[in-house]
Amino acid sequence: MNAIASPDSPNLVDSDVRLDALADLSRRLVASARRRGASQSEVSCSEETGLNVNVRMGEVETVESTRDRGIAVTVYFGTRRGSASTADLREESLESTVEQACAIARHTEDDPAAGLADADLMSTDLREFDSWHPWAVDADQAIDLALAAEAAGQAVDARIGNSDGASVGSGTSLGVYANSHGFVGRERSTQHSIGCALIAGHGDAMQRGGWYSIALAADELESAVAIGRRAGERAVSRLAPRPIATGHYPVVFAAEVARSLIGHLIGAVSGGALYRKSSFLLDSAGTQLFPDWFSIEERPFLPRGLRSASFDAEGVATRESPLVSGGVLQRYVLGSYSARRLGLQTTGNAGGVHNLQVASNAGDLDSMLAGMGRGLLVTELMGQGVNAITGDYSRGAAGFWIEDGRIAYPVDGITIAGNLRTMFQAIEAVGSDVDPRSHVRTGSILLGRMTVAGGAAED
Repeated sequence: MNAIASPDSPNLVDSDVRLDALADLSRRLVASARRRGASQSEVSCSEETGLNVNVRMGEVETVESTRDRGIAVTVYFGTRRGSASTADLREESLESTVEQACAIARHTEDDPAAGLADADLMSTDLREFDSWHPWAVDADQAIDLALAAEAAGQAVDARIGNSDGASVGSGTSLGVYANSHGFVGRERSTQHSIGCALIAGHGDAMQRGGWYSIALAADELESAVAIGRRAGERAVSRLAPRPIATGHYPVVFAAEVARSLIGHLIGAVSGGALYRKSSFLLDSAGTQLFPDWFSIEERPFLPRGLRSASFDAEGVATRESPLVSGGVLQRYVLGSYSARRLGLQTTGNAGGVHNLQVASNAGDLDSMLAGMGRGLLVTELMGQGVNAITGDYSRGAAGFWIEDGRIAYPVDGITIAGNLRTMFQAIEAVGSDVDPRSHVRTGSILLGRMTVAGGAAED
């Protein structure tokens, strides 16, 4: 991880200069929309850079360097809305983009829910959260790290004879959002990653295992060697899977897949799904969805949080608040448009949620398995078998069978099924083994009972 800094690597001063330029550009475009008669307008400007390398079986497969820019203009003529975008900074292109947005708005239908978020909701506490940590890694250094990860994984066991490759990525992102309320918000962040996926066994008996690390600062990444070894160990641990009898069993979702359960909740309580009536959780705010000890907190102000922000995609101030408390759904996840469609107020979640923390009530994964005694540990999920309208859940899975509180053998080719409402109520424990690689921070989750379809006859 000891990359040598290059003289032209992006730093704090450079990013300030670029953000100043984007902020000035945003103000000019808002003013241009006003001159053309728009009653309201908003502008989003972004600049991103990235380096990504991929290697496989000791050879370089791809090296990709990216530099992207985007400028999006949205205007409102009353309740008629128009949008246009460009990546061209020439003055004539920028003015043409504003004109196109205005022309579209003049020909669209009125939408009573359209418009900026209310002015008095704009954020006034524009903070940063230690999210800017450029990594001065060049392509050769990134390749060396990826090769080291793959080699370390292959050295774990002689049965690892193939690879899906290893990768290293590093990116920076600058963004400015401005609107005709006079709000101008600036954000900058970095994100870096190292990943490796290896294949153990031969022929029909091959099994894949992988691991990765992501962080805003490169010095918080797991080492390339540790990532490779973890990938190799996971691949070998899945060799020689056995069938299990179809039945109803306790199921532990390992932390890296447990967050998908929270993702299904977020999707179901988000404004778009609610006003379109395509959610199994319609009219569920204020109702008991989980056991009375269960809680989820939104924490947008975490230092180095993966989704920390002082304002949302509409400039609305974010705030720390419970999503679930005492097992009761406290609110929905809304931007201003969906809130108006529902007759509610925005929750500062235009663009998504910010750092969800699921409270734990149990120890680490080993202690959870010991407490479960006998059942299934799920470490991988496949397919998209979730019905957002009914909550019915059926997904392919792989993992390990647990006997006497310990891993007995690997299993795959199974299906786990239930209904999300029932599954939420069936949560018995959330572990302390939080996976830090997501803005949804949760440990492993134990459900007391699920239908498991295995490859063996029922007991």
